Amino acid sequence: MKVCYCDESGTGEEPIAVMVGVVVDSQRMHVTKDHWGALLHNLSSIVGKELQELHTRNFYCGSGVWYGMSGKARSDVIDLIFEWVKERKHHFVYSSVVKKTFFEELKNENIPSETNTIWRFLGFHLLLSMQKKFQNEQKNKGNTIFIFDNEEREQMRFTDLINNPPTWSETYYKKNKKSSPLNQVVDVPLFGDSKEVPLIQVADFMSFFLRKYAELKEGYIKPAYKGEEEKVTNWVKTIGERSIGRTCMYPSKGRCVCADLFYQHAPKSIQSL
Repeated sequence: MKVCYCDESGTGEEPIAVMVGVVVDSQRMHVTKDHWGALLHNLSSIVGKELQELHTRNFYCGSGVWYGMSGKARSDVIDLIFEWVKERKHHFVYSSVVKKTFFEELKNENIPSETNTIWRFLGFHLLLSMQKKFQNEQKNKGNTIFIFDNEEREQMRFTDLINNPPTWSETYYKKNKKSSPLNQVVDVPLFGDSKEVPLIQVADFMSFFLRKYAELKEGYIKPAYKGEEEKVTNWVKTIGERSIGRTCMYPSKGRCVCADLFYQHAPKSIQSL
């Protein structure tokens, strides 16, 4: 059985929003959780304050408790975390959206009502991508439990969407007549506090850098320091290399109407990652 820990970045004033799921084998998630806790403990000793979570946005820009930590030291920690992920052989699933285009299409009633918020649009795409990836896996030893960071405004509607997925979404994974829809999803999604579910913090970390990568590549923001785009691009390569596969998230050809909906709203840089 797999567990997919999910978090999003860019649902405020940012031009791009992304959501990333960290896909972990249930037999290994406790080890990963312990190791992430050890990393936070080491960082706590550096800043002189006990940390329950990383808060990637503050960490990256060196604000708050990270104010006294040099950019070089923070960059080294980021290197370490991406190497840490590669060593544990976890995978990623991700979704992205250019918000201006999304809201324009929403106003023109070209976004299905079931996914008429950024959060629900991204979250549903993650589930469809995972369904497509694992439904035909020959050695599939179980389905996937999804755990999202707390999102009280969305929880009820999203749970209903998963319990009653619209028929227009079935072409995404070519549902056959004998299978129930979204049969790779174990029950309904769970929601947790990132302080209590450390692997949601890993998803937050990855979603922050994926969004930063897209905003730099698409020209929405300028590099904050010399070589930032190259550094971020190098870090994000790990997400692409460890993804469940572009054909499951952003296929370049042969897209049905449903798959094309998610493809057309994504930044080109993420479509091709």
